[in-house]
Amino acid sequence: MLGFVPSWMEAFGATAARYHGFFAASFQERFGPLEPYRGFLSGIDVRGQLAGRAPMHQSMYLWSKAHFTHYLLTMLGDRMEMAHSVEGRVPFLDHKVVEVIRSQPVNLKMRGTTEKYILREAARDVITDTIYRRQKYPFLSPPSTLNPRGKLYALVQDTLRGRGLAAIPFLDQQKVTTFLDRLGSLDESARVASDLVLMALTSACILQERFKLAA
Repeated sequence: MLGFVPSWMEAFGATAARYHGFFAASFQERFGPLEPYRGFLSGIDVRGQLAGRAPMHQSMYLWSKAHFTHYLLTMLGDRMEMAHSVEGRVPFLDHKVVEVIRSQPVNLKMRGTTEKYILREAARDVITDTIYRRQKYPFLSPPSTLNPRGKLYALVQDTLRGRGLAAIPFLDQQKVTTFLDRLGSLDESARVASDLVLMALTSACILQERFKLAA
């Protein structure tokens, strides 16, 4: 529909693919054939809003309609803050800043493989050279899978083998425990790659145990 695949869609698609091995067969049969990104794009005026724009601006527009609104601002931003009576402020969301940045050409936002180019240049005299040249990367906690004797590793193992996961109808606990049994034999990169999925499954179990969502 776009003629290219935005990098953020590709990244999330790759992560989502790791969940497939843990889904129950009935869930796979019912929902496996669905194409969520096609459904998402069908709700976007692709020709009216995206036609003629640079691919990067198309990607940013779609990201703002999906991940930014429904994940970052919901789970990591305003709603989560307000749920805990925290008054948060995100300075780069000031409407004047947004209006200026949206009018800038692509080569000021990303130059070659350097992301946030204009921000790096604006802060050049107050940041170290290491930070100035460092590749952008997300803030993540240390992977639980790298420390088998750690408390977080034990929590993941115990939770995913418990009653909470067994009560979630779209997950197959046998598939999950089979993977947990061979986790120690995987190389470091494979364990790190699986950590995000295991933490998401653990979170789902904790939510199930606390709120009985699948009841």
